[in-house]
Amino acid sequence: MFFDAISEVLFHEIPKSPIVRSQVLLNIDRFEIGQSYVTAKIQNRYAENVTVNIQGGRPGIELQESLFKIKNPENQIPLQFAYLKATLIETEKIFVRKLPVVGLRDWLLIYEDTLVELSVKDAYDELEIVVI
Repeated sequence: MFFDAISEVLFHEIPKSPIVRSQVLLNIDRFEIGQSYVTAKIQNRYAENVTVNIQGGRPGIELQESLFKIKNPENQIPLQFAYLKATLIETEKIFVRKLPVVGLRDWLLIYEDTLVELSVKDAYDELEIVVI
């Protein structure tokens, strides 16, 4: 059922409301492969095209504001983590990772080695992101 032991542990750790700050389900038609990264074009809630960039390296995520309804006034606790969840197309196994939120950017930037490999293989077409 799960891609690996990490996914199984994290799946049961994904919080439910009220601590969830924002949640989005991205539908990805196709990935474009670069030298050391993978990109995809998706539409935000305003029907604008937004780039998703997935690359290896130290795990982390930089969120794109038009994809998430993030209410983060100055006096609130800063965004901490994002859970990424994808169901693999061929095996229907669930892949889950927990990444620290490192900031906001003009595009969605995800640093996670295994997700890059799965993207290159076009192993999933939906990615759910839960931000706390």
